[in-house]
Amino acid sequence: MKRVLFKIILPSALLVFWIMICYSICNKPDGLDTFQFWIFVGFPYGIRKMNLFLLPSGYGISGSIGIFALNAIIGGLIGGIVVIFKIMGIVLEIFKIVFEFVLEKNGRLIRIQSEEV
Repeated sequence: MKRVLFKIILPSALLVFWIMICYSICNKPDGLDTFQFWIFVGFPYGIRKMNLFLLPSGYGISGSIGIFALNAIIGGLIGGIVVIFKIMGIVLEIFKIVFEFVLEKNGRLIRIQSEEV
């Protein structure tokens, strides 16, 4: 039960909540701005995965804001890919749990190697 809560329910609920917030921000009367949606959804996941965070030095205020905006865009693009892998991981964990349940019902319990929380 702990595995289901921490590997499926909480990450998927947080991701769905964040996607709904970003969808309401990016939805315009013309339609959905997909590039902006991709960046907004991926930003909190990608800014942590960035290996290089550009620090502005020797710029004025406008140059510093521009560098921080570039960091946000790059982090959002990286995070969009991280979100896709996170969704695939959640789906894979669901398949593992269902597969273990089916094997347990048939009397052939084989534990699949996974990290317990």
